[in-house]
Amino acid sequence: MTRTETVAAFTDLYLPTVNGVTYTVRLWREHWPNCRTDMSVVYPEMDGYEPCDGEYPIRSVRAPMYPQYRLGLPTIPDDLEVPDLVHVHTPFTVGIAGLRFARRHDVPAVASYHTLLGDRADQHAPRGLVGGLRATCRAYERSFFERVDHVVAPTSFARDHLVEHVDADASVTVVSNGIDTEFFQPVDGTTFRRLYDLPESGERPVVGYTGRHGHEKNLEEAIDAVAGTEVTLVLGGDGPAREELEAHAADVDADVRFLGFLEREDLPAFYSALDAFVFPSPVETQGLVALEATACGTPVVAVDEGALTDSVIEGETGYRYERGNLTDFRYALWRVIEEEDRLSDLCRRRRPMLSVEHSLEQLARIYDRLL
Repeated sequence: MTRTETVAAFTDLYLPTVNGVTYTVRLWREHWPNCRTDMSVVYPEMDGYEPCDGEYPIRSVRAPMYPQYRLGLPTIPDDLEVPDLVHVHTPFTVGIAGLRFARRHDVPAVASYHTLLGDRADQHAPRGLVGGLRATCRAYERSFFERVDHVVAPTSFARDHLVEHVDADASVTVVSNGIDTEFFQPVDGTTFRRLYDLPESGERPVVGYTGRHGHEKNLEEAIDAVAGTEVTLVLGGDGPAREELEAHAADVDADVRFLGFLEREDLPAFYSALDAFVFPSPVETQGLVALEATACGTPVVAVDEGALTDSVIEGETGYRYERGNLTDFRYALWRVIEEEDRLSDLCRRRRPMLSVEHSLEQLARIYDRLL
């Protein structure tokens, strides 16, 4: 079997933007040389980031409806060498350019299914138009993913959504995006708790979340779950819903601490300082922060929807609850706190399965079969 050594990744999202897609593309690019040769990346040029060797920024314009993002012109860098395989991570202008590049040079094209476009239609259209926009998004996704040779999805939920709801006639394999388990590992969280004036270990439970504070993340439900209890909720990160969340926490008299944006080097200590990581977001295609918490030995309380039905293993890496059911949420939280030692041990044992090396080994086998 021919080995895939060189890969060109095409993505509409990359540094300096920080999200699940950019994290995965960067992580794969950094670790691919450990098992094969080289993974270059083509992405929209954006202020605030200087490219390294093997990174190819292309001219870009401001993205409509998302001013914080850039839309790359669908061009190919002149000095990009033809790889063994093309991997497109997003279905927009740069992704389309990647498909054209692969077809022009007769190399296989693989796509990642990172984002469920249609499920966010209600954020961009009046109620009466949501159904039409959602149908348009799914038709577009179907057209795009049926043009590649293979699709990888981070969870079985994402795979099933693409095949059953989008109705794409595509060959899809589940491959976790993986995380850097050398970085995300259990550490002593005592210093972090003291730095942010959080309750000491054993004084009262401390649970938390870090990531985007968007309305779609459903963080208000976590605030409601701890209101009236002896549990402290710690929220790291920022986003458009933060002010409303702060006001809501004050209204319901919940002990919620807003830490703001956390530096990446602080995240292992943040996760390790928690008795449980809470994740009420129903819109995830994988939920990388749940995997990061697990790798740090911290069990997760997650909503039983979306990809979290896969990413959080009931009774092993945490417990799930029914969305909107605060009694169920509080019970799951209580179970995780009561069983913290047992669950933490199981989380640590699962670390090898969460590693990016494990994911890239699976990915390499898929690539090789396509050559």
